[in-house]
Amino acid sequence: MKSTTAFVLTLSCAVLAACAGRSSSYGTGLPDVPAFVRSAAAVTPKITEFTIPIGDSGPAYITRGPGDALWFTEPGHYPAYAINQLGRITPGGSIDTFVVPTAKSGLLSIVAASDGALWFTEYQGGKVGRMTRRGTVTNEYALWKKCAPAFMVEGPDRALWFTDEQTHAIGRITLDGKSTRYPVAASPVDLVVGPDNAFWFTESTGAMGRMTTAGTTTQYPIPTASSYPLGIAAGPDGNLWFTESGTDKVGKITPSGAITEYAVPTPKSGPNLIVAGPDGALWFTEFSGNKIGRITTAGAVSEYPVPTAKSEPIGITVGADRALWFTELAGNKIGRIAPPN
Repeated sequence: MKSTTAFVLTLSCAVLAACAGRSSSYGTGLPDVPAFVRSAAAVTPKITEFTIPIGDSGPAYITRGPGDALWFTEPGHYPAYAINQLGRITPGGSIDTFVVPTAKSGLLSIVAASDGALWFTEYQGGKVGRMTRRGTVTNEYALWKKCAPAFMVEGPDRALWFTDEQTHAIGRITLDGKSTRYPVAASPVDLVVGPDNAFWFTESTGAMGRMTTAGTTTQYPIPTASSYPLGIAAGPDGNLWFTESGTDKVGKITPSGAITEYAVPTPKSGPNLIVAGPDGALWFTEFSGNKIGRITTAGAVSEYPVPTAKSEPIGITVGADRALWFTELAGNKIGRIAPPN
């Protein structure tokens, strides 16, 4: 098995659960924020769950695809990675699945690119793949030796950029399959394009990173030790927001590198991936807390329990219907939550 940390092997429940289960250490220096809301406030948004027809599919990452459908990866569970499919769900809950040719590839992230296709990473297989909106895999591009592509985003140059924690690099692959490797100082996990058109990424060693399209990198240490940052998203306030799975916090970093941290109310919640919602807040999954979290740009946190117990929510995205859609790794379901009015 390839060595990894944090969410990169969410495909292995044991690894992520261990990370999410580390004792919370809030320490000192937390900013004064509005009182936390441990459950829904005046209005509790409804959560709807859709069961995936294939059992133990281990849904991991989810994204809005062409049209109104949502696409998600189905690697199966570690160590077999037996399912090896991509799934598609309509806003009404109809699910279709499509097989990826390379067996046991360890599918992780998926992105709708500007060429109209879905691009996905094969963490265990060391490849980046391309699938049409009709479900046909047209290419699987092999990458450099020991590469373990994890999270991916389309850059301002219309190429796909991805993290490679295994060889401490960020990769770039063009729409015609040509790849380039850019070394970084630590192990990158998730990445996003920031308001400055640079790539901002989390580092499992406890820092935030920034890289230009030319490959120049800068690091910003996170104040709290053992933070194990995972997901990252560009916020509506012009800042970058990220989760700290090791210390149950959500962090904010400005384009100039100033970091603020906010505690999540539920202990050992294991905040995972995060996305900017349609309501001006940030929404994130709580892997161990079995909740969907919401944090305003002022730092106020609300949490909403997932109906299925121990479902291990991970991926989260915004659908065409302006609802938040998320994956349930252990629950084998896709969930939907509408922002409160």
